[in-house]
Amino acid sequence: MVSEDGKIRIEKFDGQDFGWWKMQVEDLLCQKDLLPCLTGQKPEKMKDEEWADLDRKALAVIRCTLTKSVAFNIVKETTARGVMTTLSNMYEKPSASNKVFLIRQLVNTRMREGGSVTTHINVFNTIISRLLSVDIKFDDEVQALLLLSSLPDSWSGSVTAISGSAGNTTLTFEGIRDFILGEDIRRKNTGEPSSSLLSTEGRGRKKERRNSYRGRSKSKGRRGSSKTRSDIKCWNCDEYGHFKNQCTKPPSDKKERGREYSHEGNIKKRWNIKVIAIQVWSGKLDLN
Repeated sequence: MVSEDGKIRIEKFDGQDFGWWKMQVEDLLCQKDLLPCLTGQKPEKMKDEEWADLDRKALAVIRCTLTKSVAFNIVKETTARGVMTTLSNMYEKPSASNKVFLIRQLVNTRMREGGSVTTHINVFNTIISRLLSVDIKFDDEVQALLLLSSLPDSWSGSVTAISGSAGNTTLTFEGIRDFILGEDIRRKNTGEPSSSLLSTEGRGRKKERRNSYRGRSKSKGRRGSSKTRSDIKCWNCDEYGHFKNQCTKPPSDKKERGREYSHEGNIKKRWNIKVIAIQVWSGKLDLN
């Protein structure tokens, strides 16, 4: 990272992402004309005292870019080359466990809905670079396919389109990267919403409707419960204070007859409907 004064400032190495730290340290040493110290070979025309002073400066620069926990591992080293060799053996050695960790990290890397496309591509490239530092190199087309598969569901249409249009043409990582960046710019300019946003809005509307129904049910319950027992009228004796099923008086003949007539009328209506339906179905009745 370049500061305002033009000098390179890098984060201290804490044991993670050694390849990235190593690249930055080499750039920093190059800026200070100290890069030859990493080879450990003194130029023929340089005096021993000058070389020792130069190497001591390079050693100081490297130490200042290490956290305390990492620096304890190189306290016995007295040369810049010795420090870099020790750190490389500790953190750059392509162990099986480190390879498994990086492969798992690459496979599980997925851009979140609404996340930054640029940040996601940078993270993806970082993992690829770390795998390269432990002697694992993916074919360019495999990298392109991995990048496509790491996109969220809202990009499924774009992924399908580019996969279908490719045909027998080999996909390249650079081409897929440029396509994704261009598509991201197009979406931002057109204000195209993602599928996750639409689904979130849909869930919000459903929740509002449920709350509205629940509120109406409660209000109905409150209105129903506000009616007192003295306002209840019996359908049998026409007196207040109880329901019909609580009435102790004999059934009213008038009401019973009315109920029987109503029941008979309903039966006749149902039969008439059935007869008409049968006639229409059999062609005996023309509704036109």
